[in-house]
Amino acid sequence: MIKGLSDKEIRVVSFLELEEKRFFSKKDVRRFFKSKSDMYKYISSFKRKGRVVRINKDKYYLVPIQAQNRWVEHPFIVADEIFNGKNYYVGGKAAANYWDFIDQLPMVVEVFSSTRQGAKTILGTKFRFKRVRKLGEFVSQTIAGRGFLIASKRESKKWI
Repeated sequence: MIKGLSDKEIRVVSFLELEEKRFFSKKDVRRFFKSKSDMYKYISSFKRKGRVVRINKDKYYLVPIQAQNRWVEHPFIVADEIFNGKNYYVGGKAAANYWDFIDQLPMVVEVFSSTRQGAKTILGTKFRFKRVRKLGEFVSQTIAGRGFLIASKRESKKWI
């Protein structure tokens, strides 16, 4: 038995890890619980124990079993999950670094969207969300087999 987890929690974590679902929604785990309130109680327990991190209103990140104290996911993948893969793009110095226009790693990942603004730290990465009326020019790229949207090379040049 994994220390600090109940049998039901172990079943949920095992299912998610076997299915390789690091990012999961409430819908993915609903079948393990008798009611919504039961599910929310367990998700709250997971968060308290540091096993789950909330990504957006309906999505969570499962910290893998092999993680000792901290776990980091690539910030571009986290940004894609926050916005469910649409209506956003990674810009600013993070995009300039991605396209090798600058060598310095940015402290903050700027994400442009039409819906969200403000700042938030998720999985150890600081995100700054900037709301824009119209999204700039962006392209789809992949890291570690996962897609994300990033400012185009031409759009990123203005950050150098």
